[in-house]
Amino acid sequence: MRIIKGNIIFTPTYHKFEVIEDGYIVLSDNTVLDVFKKLPEKYKDFELIDYKDKLIIPGMNDLHCHAPQFRNVGIAMDKELLPWLNDYTFPEESKYVDVNYGEKMYSKFVNEIYKNGTTRVAAFATIHKDSTLKLIDLFKQSGIGAYVGKVNMDRNSCDTLCENTYDSINDTIDIISQTFDKSGLVNPIITPRFVPTCSETLLKELGAIAVKYNIPVQSHLSENIGEINWVRELHPDSKFYGDVYNKFNLFGDTPTLMAHCIHLTDDEINLMKNKNVYAVHCPTSNANLASGIMPIRKLLDNNVKIGFGSDVSGGHSFSIFKTMVYAIEFSKLTWAQNKEYDFLSFSEAFYIATKGGGSFFGNVGSFEKGYDFDALIIDDHDLNFDNYNLIERLERFVYLGDDRQIYHRYVKGSLI
Repeated sequence: MRIIKGNIIFTPTYHKFEVIEDGYIVLSDNTVLDVFKKLPEKYKDFELIDYKDKLIIPGMNDLHCHAPQFRNVGIAMDKELLPWLNDYTFPEESKYVDVNYGEKMYSKFVNEIYKNGTTRVAAFATIHKDSTLKLIDLFKQSGIGAYVGKVNMDRNSCDTLCENTYDSINDTIDIISQTFDKSGLVNPIITPRFVPTCSETLLKELGAIAVKYNIPVQSHLSENIGEINWVRELHPDSKFYGDVYNKFNLFGDTPTLMAHCIHLTDDEINLMKNKNVYAVHCPTSNANLASGIMPIRKLLDNNVKIGFGSDVSGGHSFSIFKTMVYAIEFSKLTWAQNKEYDFLSFSEAFYIATKGGGSFFGNVGSFEKGYDFDALIIDDHDLNFDNYNLIERLERFVYLGDDRQIYHRYVKGSLI
C-alpha cells in the first residue's frame, strides 16, 4: 500500500472537476483505494510520496494514431485525405517490410508518446507482421498501456501494401497467438484499415476472429465525403458506412473504436449508441486533411462514447492536451455557425481525454475507487506566477504547457 500526496484533480463526470488541494490518494495493488483531504490514522504508517504543490492528474489516453507515419509528422498538411494517403502515407508505410527500419522509427514514436504524457494508446501499425511484433515489444518495454493493430488491407492499395487475403488473416491470428494476454498492458487489436481497402472475405474473417478471441476492433468511419461515396459504390446494399462494419461483426460486437465520425447519418449515430461503439475525435487531423469537424455535442447528447485521438501523422501533434484545446476551439466554431449545439466546456474535454477515453482500457482515467493509477505529476511552477487557483493552473498547463512540465508518469501504479 502506498500514499500519493499533492494537488489532485480529476473528472468523475463530464460536468465537474473533483479538486482536492493538498490531498492523498491511497493505492492498493496499483489501483486507487480512496482519495482523502485528510489522511486517516490507519494509513499513516504506509509509504508516502509527497509531490507537495505539484498537480496530480489522470494520464492521457490516445485512441487513434498511426505509428508508422511518425516520419511524416508535419509533412503534406496541404493535402486532402485520399491524395495524402496515396502520395505520402502508403509509400512510407511500405518501408516497414524492413524490420530494422521499423525498430528505428517505432522507437522514436514510442518515445514521443511517452514524452507527451500519453499513458494508454491505440495504435495502427502496418500490414507487416514482424514490424508489428516489434512495436508491441517496444510498448511492453516502455511501460505504456497499448493496443497495437496489424493493419489489414487486401484491395485498392499500392502493390507494396496490398496483401493476399489469407496471408492477412493468418498473420493476424499468429500475432494474437504470440501476444494476447488479457492481464497485460499491451495487446493486439483487430485493424481493418477501412472498408475500401478490405474485401468482404477479409472483413468477414476479421469479424469472426474478433468475436472468437474477444479482441477489440479499430478502424476509420465517415471521415471524408469522397471516402463515404467510395464505400457506397463498393457496398450499394449497405444502409450507411458503419453498416458495412456491422454486417461483419466489426461494429460493437467486441469493444470498438471508430476514428473521425464526421459525416454520420442519424441511423449511424443510433447504431453506435446501441452497440457502444466509440467515436474517436481527431480535430487536428480533420483540419489538416480538410475533412470537416466531428459533431461532438450531437454525439454526446445522443450518449455515444467519445475519446480523443492524435491521429499522427494526419494530426501534427502527439499531445492529447493540445487535442483537447483544438476540440474546444472547433466546437466553438461549430456553435458560432449553428447555435443548436453548445460548445465543449473545459471539464468535458478533460473528461473525454481521461475517463472517457480511458474507459476503453478498463477502469482507467480517474481516481475513483478501483481505478488503475494512471497519473501525471505536473510541475507548473513556471506557469503559476500569480497565485492561480488549481483549475486555472490546470487550464494554463493544458493551453500553454508541454512535456517540460510533466514531472512523473505512472501507468497502473508503476512509475515509468
